[in-house]
Amino acid sequence: MKPKILIVDDEPDICKALEFLLKREGYAVTSVNSGEDAIENLKTESFDVIITDLKMGRVDGMTVLEKSKEINPDMPVIMMTAFASIESAVEAMKKGAADYIVKPFLNEEIKLTIKKVIEQKKIINENIALKQQISQRIACKDFVANSESMLNIVETLEKVIPTKSNIMILGESGTGKGLIAEMIHCNSPRRDKPFISINCSAIPEGLLESELFGYKKGAFTGAVSDKLGLIPLAHEGTLFLDEIGDMPTNLQAKLLKVLEAGEVYPLGDTRPRIVDVRIISATNADVESKIKEGKFREDLYWRLNVIEIKIPPLRERKDDIEILARHFTSKFSEEHGKNIKGVDKDALALLLEYSWPGNVRELSNVIERAVVLAETDRITAVNLPDKLKKIEHDAHSSTLKTYIGDYEKSLLIRLYESHNRNKEETAKALGIDLATLYRKFKKYGIEE
Repeated sequence: MKPKILIVDDEPDICKALEFLLKREGYAVTSVNSGEDAIENLKTESFDVIITDLKMGRVDGMTVLEKSKEINPDMPVIMMTAFASIESAVEAMKKGAADYIVKPFLNEEIKLTIKKVIEQKKIINENIALKQQISQRIACKDFVANSESMLNIVETLEKVIPTKSNIMILGESGTGKGLIAEMIHCNSPRRDKPFISINCSAIPEGLLESELFGYKKGAFTGAVSDKLGLIPLAHEGTLFLDEIGDMPTNLQAKLLKVLEAGEVYPLGDTRPRIVDVRIISATNADVESKIKEGKFREDLYWRLNVIEIKIPPLRERKDDIEILARHFTSKFSEEHGKNIKGVDKDALALLLEYSWPGNVRELSNVIERAVVLAETDRITAVNLPDKLKKIEHDAHSSTLKTYIGDYEKSLLIRLYESHNRNKEETAKALGIDLATLYRKFKKYGIEE
């Protein structure tokens, strides 16, 4: 089907010229000579692109833009304006226009602009469709947790998800930072807009800038066409910057400008793109130490870290292991066509005893392996990897004193986290004084 274009200009000659040019390019074109007629057309017909003059009679191009956004927020609008009114065109872009063209314009310029806008709309629509599939697949409204520390995080998220505030998620690798970012997005008012994710440490510095900000054709050798960056692709949606602590300092300055001005300058372009994105960042690095070392901008840190979510490692929330194991058993049993009903008590004991250096990601891997290897309807200790079975062997040779010490350390950590790392409340819950609590922290090497 031919892309449909609506041309709006109170000068009939311009309408005729554009109509002739664009029909020759294969577009289906409708032209009108007033804003009033344009709005009437929009009420009964959908268009792929609207091209409207800014200065017209009683109903000008800005009104056409506003009405089009009310009728169909995703319909791209290109503004036409004389050179003296460029500021008004920029203002129109801030209100949702896709681009603008300065009169008198070249035929090639308007053809390229229309082509670019249509391609961008197609990419965004594909991204939204993919995001909807991902949301259905991961069931992001469900949060699998049982520990008090994680349920406290959920309570915090319920307060911040509906807002526009940027969020920084801290935690070790494998704790589920990316999943929480997706959960935030698909429960937020931006759920129907794009969710764009990029790992800042996985892309070479030379490519990261062009991936984030995009570029114009000819900006550098090999730039044979315009490329829309991930930041403008995430317009009105969410941008997830994983491992933000590894972002090069020169790009940190450009990202800060995006946050402050709401504008993106693609490489090689002198005109900004207006963007409205919520940024969720994540890192396993100590960003405050990086700030002291001059490796991370403090002003950017405070822009990103409006709301801080700190995910404790799995070894500090043992209460989550059983419910996560059941969740992964059900998930992988379905994926692999097995009928595994659960985890037997001996296998569960090994799961609870293990320290999980790889956190939830490692637990997921272990359970998937066990599901694949299981020959009965339950996961048994035989199905678990040797590194977990070694714990069982070590446990048999442990002394009663070791068991008691391990239990006491686990209890201290669990109560300390459940009381939001408040030492006075933790000591009170244990029935000991603060001095005793400090001695036990030192004995077991518990970080304060």
